[in-house]
Amino acid sequence: MKLTIDTDARTAMLETRMHTLRSPLYTREAFEWISNLWLKVGWNQKYTYSFSWLGRPIIQLPEDLIRVQEVIYRVKPDVIIETGVAHGGSLVYYASLCRAMGHGRVIGIDVDIRAQNSRAMEMHELAPLITLVRGDSVAPSVIEKVRYLIGKGERCLVILDSAHTREHVARELEAYARFVAPDSYIIVNDGIMHDLADVPRGDPTWTWDNPGAAAKNFADAHRDFVLEQPPRVFNESDLEENVTHWPGGWLRRL
Repeated sequence: MKLTIDTDARTAMLETRMHTLRSPLYTREAFEWISNLWLKVGWNQKYTYSFSWLGRPIIQLPEDLIRVQEVIYRVKPDVIIETGVAHGGSLVYYASLCRAMGHGRVIGIDVDIRAQNSRAMEMHELAPLITLVRGDSVAPSVIEKVRYLIGKGERCLVILDSAHTREHVARELEAYARFVAPDSYIIVNDGIMHDLADVPRGDPTWTWDNPGAAAKNFADAHRDFVLEQPPRVFNESDLEENVTHWPGGWLRRL
């Protein structure tokens, strides 16, 4: 792929093996081409490793955090389950939304919650809204513990952000979809891996071994879930595509 931007002529040209496309620079098409390249370069340069939320590192694209906030506010889940804890920034972010709404709490699951991160989470102002579960997210004992932590009739939203192989995400989908309430979501993070196979920090196997592939296979096999991007709550632009690390990752339960 070759992207040529001429700021003097105010044009953009996208060349691939299949075709050549031209567009005025200040258009939806040009924005999408530039954004897709920006996402790849930004991922390689670890752009998402440069933010924190209420004191904790949060390794997420800000655009994705805003979009998931829109969904959480609409769905208002009783419980948000996240696999993959890292520094705990995402858990704190979701807990802060629960605090702002006056509703909900968060369960975080990880096979390796490092001691310094665990201590920081336990001392955080939002600790009362966060429960940490140590263990492999797909281990039967861990799944049973999560089930025990969810009260009868509570509505759940699930976010998968642990190991990013197609096989592991597929197992997580089978394990955690049972907790997702109707019209709520199980969100598969980092489907962008499909497009990162050729970047310096990428891996050629990611063209097929990625979370998005697991999400698509799951949707094909489970008719009570549909793979769809949530509708935008507000949009006065002509933009349609999201700037996201989570393409093809939103599974809504019917």
